[in-house]
Amino acid sequence: MRKLFGTDGVRGAANTHPMTADMALRIGAAVGRYFRRDNGGVHRVVIGKDTRLSGYMFENALTAGLTSTGMNVLLLGPVPTPAVGLMTKSMRADLGVMISASHNPAHDNGIKFFGPDGFKLSDQVEIEIEALVESGVEPTAADSIGRAKRIDDARFRYGERVKSSLPRDLMLEGLKVVVDCANGAAYRAAPEILWELGATVIPVGTQPDGFNINRNCGSTSPDVAAQTVVAHGADVGVCLDGDADRVIIIDETGEIADGDQFMALLATHWAAEGRLAGNSLVTTVMSNLGLERHLGEHGIALERTAVGDRYVVERMRQGGFNLGGEQSGHIVMTDFATTGDGLMAGLHFLAEMLRSGQVASTLARQFEPVPQLLKNVRYTAGEAPLDAPGVQTAIAEAESALSGRGRLLIRKSGTEPLIRVMAESEDEALMNNAVDGVVAAVESVSIG
Repeated sequence: MRKLFGTDGVRGAANTHPMTADMALRIGAAVGRYFRRDNGGVHRVVIGKDTRLSGYMFENALTAGLTSTGMNVLLLGPVPTPAVGLMTKSMRADLGVMISASHNPAHDNGIKFFGPDGFKLSDQVEIEIEALVESGVEPTAADSIGRAKRIDDARFRYGERVKSSLPRDLMLEGLKVVVDCANGAAYRAAPEILWELGATVIPVGTQPDGFNINRNCGSTSPDVAAQTVVAHGADVGVCLDGDADRVIIIDETGEIADGDQFMALLATHWAAEGRLAGNSLVTTVMSNLGLERHLGEHGIALERTAVGDRYVVERMRQGGFNLGGEQSGHIVMTDFATTGDGLMAGLHFLAEMLRSGQVASTLARQFEPVPQLLKNVRYTAGEAPLDAPGVQTAIAEAESALSGRGRLLIRKSGTEPLIRVMAESEDEALMNNAVDGVVAAVESVSIG
C-alpha cells in the first residue's frame, strides 16, 4: 500500500504533511537516487510548476534533494503538466517532475513524476520510492553534487509540439475563441498558441497572483467563461484547469460539454478514418453509460479503468490503444502526447469544427447522457467513513434499489479527503434517493 502517493502523485495542503519543504527535499533525494542507479554518465531531471505561491518553496526543496544525489536539474518555470512529460523525453532526462495540485485550490499543492519515457510512474515504482523516502538516502560525494539551470524557452518548445499535432495547413482564422487558463500553468502558452494559429483570442483567467489559481475560473468553474462566450459572440470556449491537463468545451450558446462528449466525438471521427487503434476508447468507471451505448452503436469498444488518467494511460499502453480520457476532461492522445493535454485536445476540437463546418453546439452533443449525480462528502484526514456499519448498510440499500435500473459508484478521492458518491439511472428520483442516502450516512459518521 502506498502512503505518500495518491491517484496522481503526492498531494495535500501546503506546509502540512506530506506537502512540506522537508518532505519535498526527502522525496527529491529518494527519486534522485532511484533514477540515478549507476554512478556514471550525466543524469538530469526537468521540473515544471504551476502558478501557486508554494511552488517556489517546493521547487527549491526538490532541487536541493535532487542535486544532493548528483542529478542535474533543469527548471522549466510555469508550464502545463503535459509539457513536463514531453520535455522529459525530448531532453533525454532520467525523470520529470511537475509541481501542481491540478484543479485543487491554491492552498493545496502536489508533486507528479514522469519516467524517462515521458509517462507517469507505475504504482510499483511509487511503492519503491516510498521505501527510499522512509529509509533515507545517502547523499553523493561533494564533487558529484548536481547543478541547476533554468530553461527559458520551455513553453515555446511545448507550443511547437502542440501545434505539430495538427495538419500543417490548418489555421484557425475566422474563429473567435474564449480560452480560460484558470490563472494557472497555461496562462501564457494557451493564448499565444491560439493567436499564432490565427484565432481571435479572448483570454480569461490569465492574471495569476499565486492565490487565484482555479478560483471561479477554469474547467471546474466554467461559468465566467461561458458568460464570456455569449457576451462576445464567440464560436467556442476552451476551459483548462490549473495545470492544463484537462479541458472542458463551451459551445456558442454557453452550454458546457464534458470529457465524455469530447471523447465520443474524437472516437467516432477517428474510427471512421481508420485511425482509432484497436477500435476502442479507454476511459474510467466514471464515464456515462450514454457514452458506452453511443460507442456501441458505432461498433467501438469501451475499456474502463480505475479513476485517474495514469490508469487510463497504462491500459492504453498495454492494449496498444491511442485514445482515452476521463469525464472530467483529461483527453489522452498517445499519438501526440504521454498524458492528458487540455490545450492540445482543445485545438483538435477546433480543427474538427473547421473540418466538418459544424458549430460547437452540434459537435459537443454527441449523445444523450443517462442522468448522473455526483456528490462529494468531506471527511477528516485519517478517518475511514466507508468502513462504518451505518455507511455500509446505506450503500447496500442503495445498490439494491438501483439493481437492474442503474449503477452506484463510491470511492475515496485520491487527491483530497473526499468521499465521492455517484449514481446513474434513467429514474432520476431513484438516483437522487440512492445518492442522498449514502451521503447522509457518510456525513453522520464524519460529523460525529
